[in-house]
Amino acid sequence: MDQLTVVGGGFAGLVAAISAAEAGSRVTLYEAHRTLGGRARTAPGPYRTNEGPHALYNGGPHWTWLAERDLIGPLARVPLAETLRLRVHRNGRLGRMPSLALLRLARRPAAEAPVDQDFHSWAAPLVGERAARQVANFLAVALFHHDVGALSAAFVQERLIRVAKFPPEAQYPRGGWQSVVDRMAAQAVQLGVRIETGARVDTLPTATGPVVVATSLAAARSLLGDASLTWESGRTVLLDLGLTARRGDPWVVSDLDAPAWLERFTGQDPGLAPAGRSLVQGQLPIAPGQSKTDGVQRAERLLDLGFRGWRERVAWRRESVATGRTGAVDLPGTTWRDRPAVNRGDGVYLAGDQVAAPGVLSEVSFNSALEAVSLALRTPARTSTRLHR
Repeated sequence: MDQLTVVGGGFAGLVAAISAAEAGSRVTLYEAHRTLGGRARTAPGPYRTNEGPHALYNGGPHWTWLAERDLIGPLARVPLAETLRLRVHRNGRLGRMPSLALLRLARRPAAEAPVDQDFHSWAAPLVGERAARQVANFLAVALFHHDVGALSAAFVQERLIRVAKFPPEAQYPRGGWQSVVDRMAAQAVQLGVRIETGARVDTLPTATGPVVVATSLAAARSLLGDASLTWESGRTVLLDLGLTARRGDPWVVSDLDAPAWLERFTGQDPGLAPAGRSLVQGQLPIAPGQSKTDGVQRAERLLDLGFRGWRERVAWRRESVATGRTGAVDLPGTTWRDRPAVNRGDGVYLAGDQVAAPGVLSEVSFNSALEAVSLALRTPARTSTRLHR
């Protein structure tokens, strides 16, 4: 029985702990916070918020893995009436129809988009300059980045295809992501994983066996003393509102003039807020020189257009600036293979959403966690072949 240590109790850390325990390893997981979940953590209280808009995509390998272990749980379905309340902000006005350019581009195979060219330069000749910018701004829902058009065309196109699928891949665990985290934690404990919360690790315990560092890349950089552990990511303003519910409020407001996304999560899961209240969560990517105020002001302009009388209806409000919430984003000329490697040598392995693994959003954390455990225990991971395709 091998001993494996996991540092970090977010999604990647829990996947690593469960998969290692299933392989027969004795696992200890350390989490610096008092609760597990990382960025998948759902705040307690009357408004059950995640760190920005969250959804679970059912088209990736993590969905099958979670479903096989009965870890997804009940899902909050989006009623048809809510889907009809999707609004787009385009050319200064709020409308109902998505960009036709978005639909045209989403039909193009990902293989057509070049790795070494930025998305805007590739898309503009196909749909026009303005339309290409609008499509890039729409992808704020999945990228949390202030200039999606400047990223690798191949990277962006893969995400555009996934986001624009119909029926949608996005699914909503009832009660927020915390419900999935809690099931994963219970599964880990049942498998014999020792979980210690409120336990910050300052020195790697390599003497007891291999270690999987499943933290943010910034935390891993500090823990490992490795300045090379950096990668491009996003910076975004998060705005959470508890509003008195009003008939006719939109479900989603997508800004095509600038990257921004507002979503009324109680449209699909009323239990996220007290009775008679709506929970609206927004994320507004900001450039390096912009401030939280810049993002908040953009959100308020969208709210003025979409949520009639929202200022008088505010029962609860929270604002913050988040860095690295996108996970890794690939600039032209780079792919996931160029990110910090999973295997760091000397029995240390990285897992998370900014390391060298394929996938969209949390799928990167999942794939890297399985690869890390596979390398640490020298056993084949069921989906590790995806990392070499």
